[in-house]
Amino acid sequence: MSDAREELSRRIAGEITLSDDPGATLRKWRTDFDVSQTELADQLDVSSSVISDYESGRRESPGIGVVRRTVDGLLDIDEQRGGGRLRQYARVLSAGFESDIVHDLREYSTAVSLDTFYDAMGATEVARGDQDHVNGHTVINSIEAITRLSSEEFYRLYGQSTNRALVFTGVTRGESPLVAMRVVSPTPNAVVLHGIEDGELWEHAADLARVDQFSLATSTKDLDECLADLQAL
Repeated sequence: MSDAREELSRRIAGEITLSDDPGATLRKWRTDFDVSQTELADQLDVSSSVISDYESGRRESPGIGVVRRTVDGLLDIDEQRGGGRLRQYARVLSAGFESDIVHDLREYSTAVSLDTFYDAMGATEVARGDQDHVNGHTVINSIEAITRLSSEEFYRLYGQSTNRALVFTGVTRGESPLVAMRVVSPTPNAVVLHGIEDGELWEHAADLARVDQFSLATSTKDLDECLADLQAL
């Protein structure tokens, strides 16, 4: 686990340092770890206004020392909670998927609004969940993923962040992906069923999405165009 921590620490610190908007990237990672500004400030023994000022850009971009201390703070909080994020990242490091299962797995430098993601997908929303943003996406072949992946492998599809969108391609009704979502914990922020119109959707799909509190949408946009537009996010 120590190797995973060091690897994740370097990735987060590098992403914040190299970002065009370091404050927004810091905010993305803080919210992905489900840590409030107050919790992080207490961990670092600073006022919450310091964290707020960095994230909003009111304070000069943090130097590498501040970034490293902040990242260590997030990881320390995660370990105090049981190390859920670190275990997830360790799984990602050992994951490997064949290209006929995973079309694309990508993390964003800053959070992307769900509406912006829908625009890239040409998606129509049929149910709105609790979150209005995503930190990454995974595009998978629905039949291949559901029939060939174990529950552990399916969880790795989340990549580094569970606050993401899962896109299932080759969908005919949406029943199998929505049932699969029932046994996945935690659920993603959004699920897009690619290949069907909203009128062709399984009648219980929207209700299941509402129960599990994730947003649900459909799309019939050309898949190659979707992948190209997603890469631009």
